[in-house]
Amino acid sequence: MSLRWDVLLAILAMAVATYAARAGGYAVLRAWRPPRFVEAMLVHLPGCIFVAFILPSVAAGGPWHLLAAAVAVVMMVFTRMLTLSLLAGVAVLWVMLG
Repeated sequence: MSLRWDVLLAILAMAVATYAARAGGYAVLRAWRPPRFVEAMLVHLPGCIFVAFILPSVAAGGPWHLLAAAVAVVMMVFTRMLTLSLLAGVAVLWVMLG
């Protein structure tokens, strides 16, 4: 296996761009206080992005995937423990499909 310099350069460039975007966001938010609605949006944005990523695959997976997602959501509501809710959803899917 040989090292391709163009691939390594692309990976390094993406890492630098990712770091610059994150550091730039922190720098802007330290220098400028956003309005309250922007702060509220930023607090809830990660959850919305997560749902947008997983919802198409859950919907395409059929009823067992929907049941597993529902169990994970209910566990999260009652326990507020992310790891436990994810494990419960995976366990339901594993039992139903296994």
